[in-house]
Amino acid sequence: MALIRWEPFREMELLRRQMDQLFSEMSVAEPSKSDIAPVARTAWVPAVEIHDHGSELVLRAEIPGVDSKDLDVQVTQDAVSITGEHHYKHNEKSQGNVRSEFRYGKFQRIIPLPSKVQNQQVKADLKDGILTLSLPKLEPEKNKVFKVNFDNSATTTTAIESSN
Repeated sequence: MALIRWEPFREMELLRRQMDQLFSEMSVAEPSKSDIAPVARTAWVPAVEIHDHGSELVLRAEIPGVDSKDLDVQVTQDAVSITGEHHYKHNEKSQGNVRSEFRYGKFQRIIPLPSKVQNQQVKADLKDGILTLSLPKLEPEKNKVFKVNFDNSATTTTAIESSN
């Protein structure tokens, strides 16, 4: 039986290479606007928070630097879709190397809602990079109970409202 010498630094180097490979697969390398080096970019989606205020849901999304003309917000009864684009503004007057870690390009986020909303009555506001949507909730349908009356000539039904 041969003895194999344990080399902890070799194992650490292998782990580092595997982690580098994992992160490179998760990001897409883009050429930088400068001469320094390519900057790794990951897919960006806006952060959101949803608050339940009883009769309505309030959804807030962080989308700094995006104008309202570059946003497309679509609301169904069950979800909100936010699509947009953050444009790169190149400054012709700058001299030398420049570094930018801002994220540019298109993004999309679909947020499922915890309850159904009236998507025709949504109110939106975009201020200081925060998109705020007021989403009125749908009234839950009440179960309708029908009472069947027997006549000699025909059967008739009458609707009765129920709170169930």
